[in-house]
Amino acid sequence: MKSNKGFTLIELLIVVAIIGIIAAIAIPGLLRARQSGNEASGIGSMRSVNSAQATYAASCGSGFYAPTLTVLATAPVGGTAFIGPDLNANGVVKSTYAINVGGTAAAGSPASCNGTAAGAGTSGYNATADPADVSMRFFGTNTSGTIFFGAAHLAMTDNSTNVGTPLQ
Repeated sequence: MKSNKGFTLIELLIVVAIIGIIAAIAIPGLLRARQSGNEASGIGSMRSVNSAQATYAASCGSGFYAPTLTVLATAPVGGTAFIGPDLNANGVVKSTYAINVGGTAAAGSPASCNGTAAGAGTSGYNATADPADVSMRFFGTNTSGTIFFGAAHLAMTDNSTNVGTPLQ
């Protein structure tokens, strides 16, 4: 006597086809979700820079801003750094975004509480977050505290307000 238990080849092919269709529908959604998460990280980095620069200027820089992320990541004696360790140097990549900070040097700036030399402070600052994937949005911020976005690298200056679309 033969046993006819089990699946036929046709039934297995139908199951594989159904799994393939479900995967084809789900993968683009997952990729969009990942891109959205990376963009949220870029926006978060710009907010962190704004907050760190405001704190640095008010408590350590005598009204002047930090010229780089390295300065913001340097803690004053007996204190904590102004920005997290994940943003500790210009050019650091976080969630596919390269983060950079700069500013216009202010010759009259005093030495800061975290060891930044006199004259190294800036009268304003600008920051950019450029993605590795150019299909994603580019972000930037400056002394105004507004976060801007655009389809290409934003040419941020310390006080520019028309370099991209303000983030709502």
